[in-house]
Amino acid sequence: MASTSLEPLVDQTISVITNDGRNIVGVLKGFDQATNLILDESHERVYSTKVGVEPIVLGLYIIRGDNIAVVGELDEELDASLDLTSLRAHPLKPVQH
Repeated sequence: MASTSLEPLVDQTISVITNDGRNIVGVLKGFDQATNLILDESHERVYSTKVGVEPIVLGLYIIRGDNIAVVGELDEELDASLDLTSLRAHPLKPVQH
């Protein structure tokens, strides 16, 4: 992933899927040439088939670039309209190479 493509996302809310299947949402505050990310106001969304999405507050958080599978811009308006407490889903499986 070319880190220059992340420049327009600075100070925007993003969603990061890690290689181990975690979904972390937060405001991108910075990144470096190794695509290490600094997120503020971040939380992990833990998915389950039995209960709704459980948010785990992380706050200021650093994600190593070699642990990132996907980075995406989050539509905050659409995200705010979702009722995550009623959403059921299987947790993501880790990325296999």
